[in-house]
Amino acid sequence: MTRIFFYHNAADRIAATAALIRKAHAQKKAVLVYAPEAEVAGALDRHLWMHPPTGFVPHVRGASPLAAETPVLIADRLDDLPQDERLVNLSADIPPGFSRFTSVIEVVGQSDGERHAGRNRVKYYKDRGYEIQYFDLSGKS
Repeated sequence: MTRIFFYHNAADRIAATAALIRKAHAQKKAVLVYAPEAEVAGALDRHLWMHPPTGFVPHVRGASPLAAETPVLIADRLDDLPQDERLVNLSADIPPGFSRFTSVIEVVGQSDGERHAGRNRVKYYKDRGYEIQYFDLSGKS
């Protein structure tokens, strides 16, 4: 069964997602990021190019001819993509076909809208019997 991880209370959702991607990349793990909104996908793409200033995480958009050989993909749809290990969801909705992935990583910011959408996704997963692990990114104990 797919493992679900919720990283919540992110002060900067894009920066938090990029940090999780960098950590996975350092461990030589592939990541598929579901970002159907062009603005969100673009912000993550720019962040990965610029942070950290002395490092680089190889990444491309899902439609790129290099998608099959690049460890981090940013995609606006999930069909016909080569990765099925870990999915990072940057959508407000449940990612289509999420159960094909070994793990789903949800990153939730601090805005009311993001928190509400995150709660709806938690309920959806719980109602279907998925166990969820939570990680508070606020820095508070």
